[in-house]
Amino acid sequence: MANDTEILHYLWNGKLAVCFQLDEQEIHGIQNPEPFYLMVPRMSYFPLVCDKVKKHFLKHVDPEKQELEMWLEYKDIPLKWNYPIGVIYDLFTIDNKQVDLPWKITIHFDNFPEDKLIRCSCRDAVESNFMSSMKEADMLKHRSQVFATMQRHQHSQLWTGLLNDKFDQFWSENKKLMEPTEGNYFKHIPIHFYQSGSTSMTQTLVKPISDDGNQITLGELIKLHYPSMDNPKVFTHGICIPKETPVQWMSEHMSYLDNFLHIIVV
Repeated sequence: MANDTEILHYLWNGKLAVCFQLDEQEIHGIQNPEPFYLMVPRMSYFPLVCDKVKKHFLKHVDPEKQELEMWLEYKDIPLKWNYPIGVIYDLFTIDNKQVDLPWKITIHFDNFPEDKLIRCSCRDAVESNFMSSMKEADMLKHRSQVFATMQRHQHSQLWTGLLNDKFDQFWSENKKLMEPTEGNYFKHIPIHFYQSGSTSMTQTLVKPISDDGNQITLGELIKLHYPSMDNPKVFTHGICIPKETPVQWMSEHMSYLDNFLHIIVV
């Protein structure tokens, strides 16, 4: 792992201003609730930051529906809780120059879209999903040689570091997952591909070096996977990444906390 900790800190500290509003059709009573404003970490997940949001709106919801699962929507599109918050924001705004901040998200308690979202019954579901992603990423990078040998308390450090927004706590263990075990490169690069405006994700095996031993750059990778796109721009963490950036470097420094690169192509 290279020592560019400034980059890691910068990405960790990324926040988004969000305005949560209860859907007008679900307001119970004559008093409209005030919007709820919150600064949320780009690296986190909505179920981990929405406890106060739910508490704020619950008294304005039909008592018979207060026990239903809360879900979020942006411009009539249900938001996937298992995507990092920053990824969701970038998917819908990165190609839209007219986006106003704060980011306006609609809260629902009724009519859960079973065909579009998976349920998240409790925080344990988020932890399970997060740990599964880290395990998959380690399988791609190290053939599971690192994550599988970590102790339970080390896995706990990773989760609680995310949960409590503690950089040092998380990276004290995550740095082990960001060090190549064979030479200078990972076996494969954990990466999720998206296209702007769509919540669909694709994934494929990506090697950090070519057959002739040269580092594969982001531009080469995108040309390989999106051959029909004419000079696309590529974003992660809201940043347009230069095409000459090696994907190995990106994986070490710009992965989300699940250890995957989340790349949005415009």
